[in-house]
Amino acid sequence: MRKSLQTFSPLQTCETCHAATPLSVDAKCQTCHSLLQRTVVLPSGDEVGLQVNAETIAYSMHGTRVIDGKTYETLACTECHQNQGHSGYPHAELDAESQRALTLEMQDVCTECHEEIAEKQHDSVHAAAIAEGKLEGATCIDCHGNHDIQDPDAPREQVSQTCGKCHSTINEQYAGSVHGAALLGEHNPDVPVCTDCHGVHDIGDPTTAAFRTSSPEMCGKCHADAEKMAKYDISTDVFDTYVADFHGTTVTLFEKQHPDQETNKAVCYDCHGIHNILPASDEHSQVIKENLLTTCQQCHPDATANFPNAWTSHFKPSLEHNTLVYLVDLFYAILIPVTVSGFLIFIGTDVTRRTVNRVRRRKQDRS
Repeated sequence: MRKSLQTFSPLQTCETCHAATPLSVDAKCQTCHSLLQRTVVLPSGDEVGLQVNAETIAYSMHGTRVIDGKTYETLACTECHQNQGHSGYPHAELDAESQRALTLEMQDVCTECHEEIAEKQHDSVHAAAIAEGKLEGATCIDCHGNHDIQDPDAPREQVSQTCGKCHSTINEQYAGSVHGAALLGEHNPDVPVCTDCHGVHDIGDPTTAAFRTSSPEMCGKCHADAEKMAKYDISTDVFDTYVADFHGTTVTLFEKQHPDQETNKAVCYDCHGIHNILPASDEHSQVIKENLLTTCQQCHPDATANFPNAWTSHFKPSLEHNTLVYLVDLFYAILIPVTVSGFLIFIGTDVTRRTVNRVRRRKQDRS
């Protein structure tokens, strides 16, 4: 008896079970599962623990909360476990072969309340993987947990840690990147996390042509934001000059006219890297001058040492950066308007003179 009493929750007493008033169905669930210590062994050898502490749910996102002035009470067990054939008492024997199979069986439990999110998830790359028989595709439970569900975006670095449970190699690359170092090392809320680039529930396939052609716009959400970039002394010219050059102009046209068609023109991550983006001044950066030729040769295998010199980088031409290009641009910026204006003046005066002469001849003919 002493051993059993040690398993009680602080919210429970002997009267929890031995009360004059019959327990509600939810109270029965909480009472039994807070006391249970044993596990069920599935055919695969996986063990499923049966103990669930009611306080775990009470302190989770499903506990009592006030959102926008409206009070939401703690979810009852039966609100999620509605399938009487599966959850009714006495419980049926678990027929899942493994822990993973059981998780997949339970993934539709969230749909009852989160219908809109569930629809998005069904269109995601994770759901597509499961449909193809790749059972490791992420479900709601894999990302959010089951009973101890917390705010997935607080702290913000929790996002990369959640994705990193499956994508560990990518998460390591991200952690060492300029974005990851700022988030994980400095707790900077402005840098992108996985969901900013890939989406949250409706995560698409990043290997498609549509994702590739839209990726500059994705990067531009931050790098074209003048207010955000000003905080870190980063010029939005980085984005503007890309869109204006040959690569960016072509990709932009593809995105608008043929978003699903492949293009071999460079996008941001071809040069800067994907998850392993480093500061442009870092010795290992793909865009530092010493490494730039190797980066260019990914698309231009015949490029020689002077090939990168033709690129004016992401600086708009000025007296400080690309002086010769700036002076040539300035020359034509003056020459062309002056030339066109001269032509217009010449044409205007010629038309005026011809008109005056025509009027004079008519007067002479009448006289």
